[in-house]
Amino acid sequence: MKKTTNDELVFLPLGGSGEIGMNLNVYGYGPETNREWLVVDVGVTFGDLSTPGVDVIVPDPEFLQGETIRGIVLTHAHEDHIGALGWLWPRIKAPLYATPFTAYLIREKLREAGILKDVQIIEVPLGGTIDLGPFQVTMVTMAHSIAEPNGLAIRTPLGTVLHTGDWKIDDDPIIGGVTDAKAITSLGDEGILAMVCDSTNVFVDGVAGSEGMVREKLADLIGSLKGRIAVGCFASNVARMDSVIRAAGKAGRRVSLAGRSMHRITAAAKHVGMLKDIKPFLSDEEARVWPADQILYLCTGSQGEVRAALSRVAEGTHPYIKLSKGDHCIFSSRVIPGNELSVGRLQDKLADRGVRLYTEKDHPGIHVSGHPCRDELKQMYQWARPKIAVPTHGMRRHLAEHANLAKDMGVPETVTPRNGDMVRLAPGPAVIIDEVPNGRLYVDGGRLVTEQGEALHERRHASTNGVLVVSFAMDKRGQIVSDIDVRAIGLPGDAESPLGDSLDDLAERVEQAVGKLKGAALEDEMVIEQAVSRALKKASQQIWDRRPIVETVILRL
Repeated sequence: MKKTTNDELVFLPLGGSGEIGMNLNVYGYGPETNREWLVVDVGVTFGDLSTPGVDVIVPDPEFLQGETIRGIVLTHAHEDHIGALGWLWPRIKAPLYATPFTAYLIREKLREAGILKDVQIIEVPLGGTIDLGPFQVTMVTMAHSIAEPNGLAIRTPLGTVLHTGDWKIDDDPIIGGVTDAKAITSLGDEGILAMVCDSTNVFVDGVAGSEGMVREKLADLIGSLKGRIAVGCFASNVARMDSVIRAAGKAGRRVSLAGRSMHRITAAAKHVGMLKDIKPFLSDEEARVWPADQILYLCTGSQGEVRAALSRVAEGTHPYIKLSKGDHCIFSSRVIPGNELSVGRLQDKLADRGVRLYTEKDHPGIHVSGHPCRDELKQMYQWARPKIAVPTHGMRRHLAEHANLAKDMGVPETVTPRNGDMVRLAPGPAVIIDEVPNGRLYVDGGRLVTEQGEALHERRHASTNGVLVVSFAMDKRGQIVSDIDVRAIGLPGDAESPLGDSLDDLAERVEQAVGKLKGAALEDEMVIEQAVSRALKKASQQIWDRRPIVETVILRL
C-alpha cells in the first residue's frame, strides 16, 4: 500500500492503558475517513468487591464495529491478552493470528464459546511475518512467564512501531528463547518510530530475575521437605511447571495435577513439543492413595480463587487432596494487586490445618516476575532507540513514571494515552487527536452488560444498604385490609434492638404513608409504591444509617 498525503498512523488503546490487564490495542492507517485497523490482543480483567456477581470484565469494542479490521494478532496466551475473544470476536469479526501454543489455547477458548467453526485462525511460526494490508507484522521473540511470548514489529508506510507485549530479559528462561536483542537492535538501526511498551514493574529497581534461578531454589526447597507437598503457581507458566515437575522427580516424588487450567496448559505445551521426558502424571485415583513422601500436587488457585484447587484443599472439600499437619504448601507466585484479601484468607485456612506455608517473601527466589524492571526497561530503550515512547499496561502512575524514564533515556517524545485516546504517531509530532467511545462490559449472568447496567447498580446498592420487601392487600376504596408484612434482607438487629421491633416500626410507617394519600393517588400503584419507598428509606436512615432498596407488593381485592 502506498501512502497518500492525508494518510495517518494512529494508536488507540481501548483496554490496558491506565490499568493492569484487559488489553485491547488498535493501530490504524490511512485517511481519517477510510482507515484500516490492526487489533493487538483482546483480553479480560476480573471482577472484585465493587462488581458483585461479576467475575469477568472485557473492554468495550463499540468503536471498532463496522470498521475495516485487517486482522487480530495475539502476542501471547495470558487471559489479559486473549481472554475476551469468546465474548468479543462476534463484535469485531476478523482473522486471528497467533503462534502455535497461543493458537492451541485460543481454539479451546473459542470451542467453549461455541464459535470455533466461525473463526479463521492462522498459525504464525515463531519469528514469522504477516502481511495485513498496510501493516507488515513480524513476531519478535521475547521472554515472559508463559510459552511463546511475542513482541510485534509493525511496519507501515509511515514508520515502524515496536509493540513489546509483555516481556522481560531472562538469559535462562527454561522454556523458549531469550528476548531477541539482536532483532530489536536491528530494528533500532532501521529506525523505530514508536515503541508501545509494558510498564508493570517500572517502579521496581534492578531486574526481574531468571526462571533458571527459580528452578534451583524450588529443587532445593522441595528436596528438603517430608510429607505431602502442594505447589500453587500460575498454570500458564509452563517453565515454572516444568521446574516443579523436575524438582519433584529429583526428590523421588510423582506429580498430580489439580485444576482444570493445569490440564489445559499441559495439553497445549505437549502439543507444541514442551514438557518432554517427564513421567506420566498420577491419576486422581492414584493420588488418593499415593504415599505422602512420594507425591507432589501441582495446583491452580494461588490467587485465592474460590473454585480453584487450592481453595478447595483449604476448605477440606477437594475430592482427593487432603493436607494437614506435617504437610507443605509452596506459593510459587506473587500476589496480584487486589487479591491480597483472598490470598490471605486462603493461607490462613491452610495454616489452620497445620500446613506449613512457603512464599516469595520468606523464601526469596521461588518466584520471579514476568515483567521488566527498571534496568531491563533501560536496556530495551538502548536497543530500540524509538523516536516516541508510548507506555502501556499499567496504572496511570506507572505510565507517568515510564514516560519520565523514557525521557531520561533520551527519547524525544512521549505520550501517555488513556483508554479511548487516539494518538497520531505520524505524520508530525505524537499527539492525542481524538477520544472514541470506550469503557467496560461486564459478563453478568452469561450476558454482556454495560457498566451502567441497572442490575449491577441495584446489586451494588443492595450489597451495602440491604433490601426491604413490603406486602399488603388493598380494597377498591384504597384501604389497607391486611397485615403489612415487612421483610428485611441484609439489615441488622441485636438483643437491644431486635430486627422484628424495627420491622414493626416500619410497618407503621407504611400505614401512615398510605394513609396520607387521597383520591386518585390511591388508585395508582406507582404513586403508592413511591410513597412507601420514601417513608421506609427515611425511617431506615434513622434506624440503621442505610437507605435500602424497597420492593412493594400490593394485592388488590
